[in-house]
Amino acid sequence: MTATAPSQAELAILKHLWTAGPQSAREVQDQIAAPTGWSYSTTRTLLARMTEKGLVERQGVHGLSVFKARVEKVTLMGRLIRDFAANVLDMDGPLPATTFANSRLFSDEEAEALTRLLETSGEDDSGDRS
Repeated sequence: MTATAPSQAELAILKHLWTAGPQSAREVQDQIAAPTGWSYSTTRTLLARMTEKGLVERQGVHGLSVFKARVEKVTLMGRLIRDFAANVLDMDGPLPATTFANSRLFSDEEAEALTRLLETSGEDDSGDRS
C-alpha cells in the first residue's frame, strides 16, 4: 500500500472507481459532483494528487487520460479498519469482520475476503495491483 492513507475526498473517488472501473476525470466528475459538490477543477486536482500518491494510475486511452484505482479495495479497507482499531480503539490482533458483511461497498466475495484479511494478523498490506 502507499505510505499515505487516502483522505476522505480521495476515498470518495476510489470508491467510485472501484465501482465504475477506469474513467476520465470528466466521467468521474459527472458521477460524484452531486453528492460531493465539487467543481471539475477540484476533481482534477484530487486525481493528480492521488496519482502522485500512487492511489490511482493515469493511462492514455485514445488521447484521453483515464484513471483507475491502483489500490485494491479489500486490502485498503482492511488496512484502514486495522489502523482505526489499533490507533483509535487501542485494539490489536485479529478483528471480527462480521460487522462489515452488510456493507454496500462490498460484494459477498469481497466481504468474505475482508473477513479473512481481518481475522489474520494482516502481514500483507501492499494493496498494489502489480
